[in-house]
Amino acid sequence: MDSLYVLVAAGAMAAGFVQGLSGFGFGMVAMSFWAWTVDPKLAAAMVVFGSLTGQLLAAFTVRRGFGMAHLLPFVAGGLLGIPLGVKLLPYLDPLMFKALVGGLLAVWCPVMLFATRLPPITAGGRLADGVVGAMGGVMGGIGGFTGVIPTLWCTLRRFDRDVQRAVIQNFNLSMLVVTMASYVYTGVVTRDMLPLFAVILPAMLVPTLWGTRVYVGISDVAFRRIVLGLLTVSGVALLASSLPKLLS
Repeated sequence: MDSLYVLVAAGAMAAGFVQGLSGFGFGMVAMSFWAWTVDPKLAAAMVVFGSLTGQLLAAFTVRRGFGMAHLLPFVAGGLLGIPLGVKLLPYLDPLMFKALVGGLLAVWCPVMLFATRLPPITAGGRLADGVVGAMGGVMGGIGGFTGVIPTLWCTLRRFDRDVQRAVIQNFNLSMLVVTMASYVYTGVVTRDMLPLFAVILPAMLVPTLWGTRVYVGISDVAFRRIVLGLLTVSGVALLASSLPKLLS
């Protein structure tokens, strides 16, 4: 089997399990595999497809309600941010793309590890939630990273576990549906990508369902620490491979 398909399948399996467990993180995990060799435009489409598939599976297996009071500001902001992210995508340089993904992993993951020790953020209200949603929308349009900033924000807000999952799961699902539709409409998704989509779907199916069962049965605190630690290492490695070339 072509090494590309093996890499795509491995990334989808790992990312599917993490998304099933935590309700977010498909793009971050998958990109730690795919950003090494996959073109940024193709990788973004693959992440959005895989993330959307995982969110649909999770929505039917881990139901935590919509939590409209918390959810609507995020969605409203996200809908404003997605078009900007989609417009930025074609202009991404591959090396810069790897550096951005690596930097995001190297910074965001350690912050998530220690976020619970920070004082809760109570200021800003729904307006701040909307701004965070818009940032998630921009990142979703760029590469399917809809849940990165909102997840950190919900952690800093001290939403309890089920409320946070409900907000992130339903926000991600809403944003990814719109992003995928935008990708199809603007031609980001092409027929040439369908064979890779056909690899991602079966590869992530069982791991995603397994992750949702683990979530229901046990706390994910220890596992999240392991995942975020590994992703931090992946981010540093991506930075190490891209920054010297960018600086030269």
